[in-house]
Amino acid sequence: MPKYIFVTGGVVSGLGKGITVASLGRLLKARGLKVAAQKLDPYINVDPGTMSPYQHGEVYVTEDGAETDLDLGHYERFIDENLNKFSNLTTGKVYWNVLNKERRGEYLGATVQVIPHITDEIKAFVYRVGQQTDADVIITEIGGTIGDIESQPFLEAVRQIALEVGRENSLFIHVTLVPFLSGSEEHKSKPTQHSVKELRGLGINPDIIVLRCDRTLEDSIIKKVAMFCNVKPDCVIENITLPDLYEAPLMLEKVNFSEVVCRELQLQTGTPDLANWEQMVAHIKSRCCSTEIGLVGKYVSLHDAYLSVAEALRHAGYYHNAYVNIHWIDAEQLTAETVEEKLSGLDGILVPGGFGNRGIEGMILAAKYARERDLPYFGICLGMQIAVIEYARNVLGLPDANSGEFDALCAQKVIDFMPGQCDTINKGGTLRLGAYPCKVKAGTTLAACYGKSEISERHRHRYEFNTKYRQQFEESGLTIAGTSPDGTLVETIEISDRAFYVGVQYHPEFKSRPNRPHPLFYNFIGAALNHAAETRKQEK
Repeated sequence: MPKYIFVTGGVVSGLGKGITVASLGRLLKARGLKVAAQKLDPYINVDPGTMSPYQHGEVYVTEDGAETDLDLGHYERFIDENLNKFSNLTTGKVYWNVLNKERRGEYLGATVQVIPHITDEIKAFVYRVGQQTDADVIITEIGGTIGDIESQPFLEAVRQIALEVGRENSLFIHVTLVPFLSGSEEHKSKPTQHSVKELRGLGINPDIIVLRCDRTLEDSIIKKVAMFCNVKPDCVIENITLPDLYEAPLMLEKVNFSEVVCRELQLQTGTPDLANWEQMVAHIKSRCCSTEIGLVGKYVSLHDAYLSVAEALRHAGYYHNAYVNIHWIDAEQLTAETVEEKLSGLDGILVPGGFGNRGIEGMILAAKYARERDLPYFGICLGMQIAVIEYARNVLGLPDANSGEFDALCAQKVIDFMPGQCDTINKGGTLRLGAYPCKVKAGTTLAACYGKSEISERHRHRYEFNTKYRQQFEESGLTIAGTSPDGTLVETIEISDRAFYVGVQYHPEFKSRPNRPHPLFYNFIGAALNHAAETRKQEK
């Protein structure tokens, strides 16, 4: 039987439960255990796919095409295990499943209630991870904070699971804030005590309490929390804010986090092998140069909207010994009059994914700026489509070229609906989602990056390169570097004689890891660093 760990949060949201889960997963994996992670989200949306990035941050996509919470990105990056559709559950999905069962008569006319029907559906989902994987430990994060009314069915469900599997096979970890009052120069444990009291009122006694804080806690605070929250003193774990999130597993291991978890779950393991992770963190701290990258998007006021992209850029920087300074550039603020001012001084430009026509003309200006100045350019999903539109307008001489997404009546749709898609289709969960194979053309930048003739990457889009224009583009110098195996779908474009001018229809950021950067990001940052070095040479 697998062991079940449930992670809850209290006092305020945004405490870093996801990083705590991801760090614990990395530590347990380092002890030789197979780990699976999942998140239960209390919002009523069926999935985050149709939610605004300003509301939810980025939508993370798994190999099997599930649109999930961004915390799953942290899980994959830390644990380095591919997650799946059983890794994220929302209240909306729970009620959807229960109501469909009721409509099919599966409850045999019984009155459908929160308990047992909703809680049983949640329990079945959690158990399914154990049935679908051979994981030794399943870590489940419950979104939101204790006291949220919408979280109560999830908490009741995991309370029942703990009873069913036995307390020797289950563990509750509560992450809570310890604020520091500058006026009195002291930490306060009372919010934690109240949060634990709320949790106990729901029938859950935490086994381990993780205290989030910005500075080292006094021993008296640790002892007070242990005493009044009824946990062992070494089960109170200090989690201090760090300059780099990848230091978190090492910090938590210094206070014996994984050792305590294994002891409480009666898991017999060796000491964790963190040599590679320690080496990576040392590498991060030893960076000696920098590069300036412009990320031109429409949601830049909320950096979490592009979380995986930003992390993938940093991963590449680590392995070039470089700090990647990201300039968050609002595409709506880019005009013919401002483009030089806002983009000068950059070593590379990245245009990420997105939907809708807001900021599109600014992105086109950014792609044009990069192409005309031989500046490294990386277009992801929408960013590839932007590069195609820009090339069509300014190189092919198609001034009205556009995407059907932005102008349905456009006569020159160089980007259009992919087969099987249309305006009338439901928006949720109907995009091209998940991993698809791609055939790589030899002698291209793409081939040099991957070193393979066939790759697999994750997708999330509804529009495609219009193959009616393919010959026209290729004759003008744009290279179709990657296609679907049958050659019908254009997956990547590039200007092959440039150091790096690449657009991809897929999302490579989802497969980047801090200890294994994605080859496209690695080469993009390499080209940006070369550009920076060349610029400095010319200035001298």
